[in-house]
Amino acid sequence: MNILILGSGGREHSLAWATLQNPKCDKLIVAPGNAGIAQIAECARLNIEDPGAVTEFAGENAIDLVIIGPEAPLAAGVADRLRESGILVFGPSAAAAQLESSKKFTKEICDAADAPQASWVAFNGPSGAHHYIEAVGAPIVVKADGLAAGKGVVVAMDEETAKAAVDEMFGGAFGEAGAEIVIEDFMQGEEASFFVLVDGETCLPIGTAQDHKRIGEGDTGPNTGGMGAYSPAPVMTDEVTQKALEEIVRPTMAEMARRGMPYQGVLYVGLMIENGQPRLVEYNVRFGDPECQVLMLRLGAQALDLMHACADGRLAEAQVTWAEDHAMTVVLAAEGYPGDYAKGTEIRGLDALPEDSFHMMFHAGTKAEGGKVLANGGRVLNATARGATLQEARDRAYRLVDAVDWPEGVHRRDIGWRALG
Repeated sequence: MNILILGSGGREHSLAWATLQNPKCDKLIVAPGNAGIAQIAECARLNIEDPGAVTEFAGENAIDLVIIGPEAPLAAGVADRLRESGILVFGPSAAAAQLESSKKFTKEICDAADAPQASWVAFNGPSGAHHYIEAVGAPIVVKADGLAAGKGVVVAMDEETAKAAVDEMFGGAFGEAGAEIVIEDFMQGEEASFFVLVDGETCLPIGTAQDHKRIGEGDTGPNTGGMGAYSPAPVMTDEVTQKALEEIVRPTMAEMARRGMPYQGVLYVGLMIENGQPRLVEYNVRFGDPECQVLMLRLGAQALDLMHACADGRLAEAQVTWAEDHAMTVVLAAEGYPGDYAKGTEIRGLDALPEDSFHMMFHAGTKAEGGKVLANGGRVLNATARGATLQEARDRAYRLVDAVDWPEGVHRRDIGWRALG
């Protein structure tokens, strides 16, 4: 098969790595890719949010399957155009992608499906939102309705912080994504990520993970796109997983199909679990980043078979084979992230790192220039490792971190603290 992956982050590097483990992959192109991806696959300059350009490129390169990494191309309708042209695509339609591109849409769908979630109210201006916050108090959660690159959520522990978040969102901090906001109840419990493949009819769970959103150790400081993750998530017992599938995922998918927008792709289910009961925090319509990195290291070659079956409507025949193993990824970010950070600093020592099914340094925000690898983003590298235990995976991941020579980089030393104590 000739395969095209859209995206340029650590998620896409891990998808490319897993795809290449499978002998069914004859040719792999990643657009636009990054310095790490360029070492294992052909990279192409392409506007991945332009449905026409992507479809034309796929046709010219005899692509059999397109795997869409980030959410923006999905919201732009890239999957729709590819399907109309008869090209297999892993990723939902723009209509179904509203499960991520609109918080209000998701809330309404889940209310109709009777899926457990936090109580919520939507606002299109600051005045009503401020009055609501004063009436209900804190802690409370403020969310930009649209896509905000994983950063449009503020968990406010006091009313002042909540009001400031409202003003920031309506003040244009997230552009059009903040033109409307959703305010919801604060949920107690432990958060986890649950990943399910859906082909319009069949729902197939493919793994669980927990990530660390905040920049600081002990889960302190501002939210980021994610500073590390591990899989599986201990809180996602068989019983909790089954409850999430039967009470949240399947009813939501049935409601989507009833509305004429059947879902096809990976569904990232963000959950809050308290006393064994899962409630929905949010849906994402693509693999999480950095959760994808740990899932791909654990799934390996079968990841391509599963994504292909999903795109082709054959999930009912598919099966996931899990090893009794664990994986962890630690994010190396540019100093200053998630605020202002410098680009262009040199990263040394990458050539000496092991690259096998137990150790991978997945690149995120990197570029190659003059024979050097330079930082080119906020989250820059993902030190990812697998082991028989989570502790073994952690030890291996941090050995990768410590072998990198990049003084301008920062990372957390406590990834996995909830599970390891």
